[in-house]
Parts: sequence; C-alpha cells; structure tokens
Amino acid sequence: MHATPSPPGRSLSRLGPALGAAGALLALWYLLAWSGAVAPGLLPTPGETAAALADNARSGILAADLGASLARAGQGFALGALVGSALGFATGYLPRLSAAVTPLVSFLRPIPAIALVPLATAWFGIGETAKRLLIAYAVLLAVWLYVHDGVSRVPASHLRAARSLGAPLHRRFTEVLLPAAAPALLAALRYGASVALLALVAAELGGADSGLAYRLQVDGQFLRVDRMFAGLFVLGLLGVAVDLVLAAVGRRFVHWSAS
Repeated sequence: MHATPSPPGRSLSRLGPALGAAGALLALWYLLAWSGAVAPGLLPTPGETAAALADNARSGILAADLGASLARAGQGFALGALVGSALGFATGYLPRLSAAVTPLVSFLRPIPAIALVPLATAWFGIGETAKRLLIAYAVLLAVWLYVHDGVSRVPASHLRAARSLGAPLHRRFTEVLLPAAAPALLAALRYGASVALLALVAAELGGADSGLAYRLQVDGQFLRVDRMFAGLFVLGLLGVAVDLVLAAVGRRFVHWSAS
C-alpha cells in the first residue's frame, strides 16, 4: 500500500508560505543593501550576487567546485550513515552493547569535526581520505543518536510476540524492528545530510584546492563578498535540494511516517 499523491493545489498551498518568506527576505536584503546601513563593499545586492554566481558558472569554477564538494560530502555521508545506522540498530536492540558503547559516543559527540582537522591532516595528509573521514565521523555520531533512540523505543512486546510466533531473527528485524524504526532512520538520514555539509566546510577549510568551502576561503582573502554570498547561496540551495530528495524518498518508502 502506497501513500496517495498530494493534489497539485495542496502542494502549491504548502509552497506559499515558503515563497512568501523568501520574497520578504529578498526585499529586506535589497533594502539593507541600498540603504547604506552596511558598507557597499560588505553587503552586495541580490543582483550583484546573482551576477557573481553566473560568472562562476560561465567560467566552470562552480561546476568544478560543486563536483568536488559533492564527491567528498556524498562519500563521507554514505560511510558515516552506514556505520552510524548499523551501530544505532545494534545498540538500540542490545542493552548490554548500548551500555558499553553509549558512554564512548557521548564522549565523542561534543568534539566537532573542525577540532579534528589538524589531527586528521597529521594522520592522513591533506588528501581526500582525511576530508571524507572527517565528514563520516560527524555523520556517524548524528545518525547513531537518532537511530539508537528510534530502535530503543520499539515496544519489546512486539518483538516478543514475533518471537513467540516462531519468527527467526532476520524476519523480526525486517518485519518488526525495521518498519517501526524507519521514521527515526529517515530523520537520521535527513539530519545526517545537513551535518555532512557542515563537516564539509570544516574539511575543505583544512586544506583543499577545490570545493565550495575552499572557494569561500579564497574569495574571503580577496574580499570578493559578492562571490562569497554566491557560494553561501549554493551551499544553502544544496542543503535544501538534498533534504527534499530524502524527504521524497521517505514519502515513497516510509509512507506511514508523517515526515
């Protein structure tokens, strides 16, 4: 059984508030830029930002940086999400393992990826391995928390009932535990994707020759604020696009969730 697609009118009504908020923000941006409240060199107009973005697109810089960042973030996210999900299911299902692992993860969670940049560089150099592992580290901790919590909240009576009916372990996992924890897993992946982009910035600032965050650093050194705003816009748009894709996947495969 699949979820019934939303009528076009309902989808448009949901977009209305978001478009209104975006229009209000754009108008405020224009007013601030033209009012002189901020020095002209420090706050470009939306038109100047769009021109800088178009210039980067025409020169090929945007495509190269976007490709490099997507590769790093995608690979780091995949590794971190895979390990974090598996660990979250294991600790959520096995109380003794949770008692052993949870204190360690709780110790690591307050340590941000950016704090590990010097150590990762010392261990793995300035190549791609260090950047991908930093992203995976941040995603793993974020995904683990959501998945562990979701699995641990699955009623034990459901699992006992399946066991009493003779369901083997793999069927208890695929037919009871996984469907019940799927909404938490979806939330974990959506949050982990945003964390991957945050960690991407830290990883690229730690030493790179391409990427969206690297370009922000270079433009900042030359005070190209219009290009910095363009880069921030691309980062934000990338985050929105990834979240929309994951939400659509969730509605398709986890249709019993309200996410």
